[in-house]
Amino acid sequence: MNYLSGAFVYMLQCADGAYYIGSHRGVDLQVRVEEHNSGYRKKAWTYRGRPVELVWSEHFPMITDAIACERRLKGWTRAKKEALIVGDYARIVELSNAKPNSPRPSS
Repeated sequence: MNYLSGAFVYMLQCADGAYYIGSHRGVDLQVRVEEHNSGYRKKAWTYRGRPVELVWSEHFPMITDAIACERRLKGWTRAKKEALIVGDYARIVELSNAKPNSPRPSS
């Protein structure tokens, strides 16, 4: 696969256990993870969560697909993110089909 085009979507686990989801157009995803750990952006969400660890990533040939995936994953519950990390796709489907505990108000 040609990693010179497209983008990675990745998930980091912060020191406090929180998950961060981002995307990266560069060739080397590890460089991006090192940037998060270096703290060079003091206003970044991961700054206070350092050190961070890469727990999941996927490369998409088209940047638009990567951005769509990133947005979708950011809306997922913690349980679905953890199922993705371990590759439990049946659990993701199960969690996706689960009924919410309480009805949502109509808008």
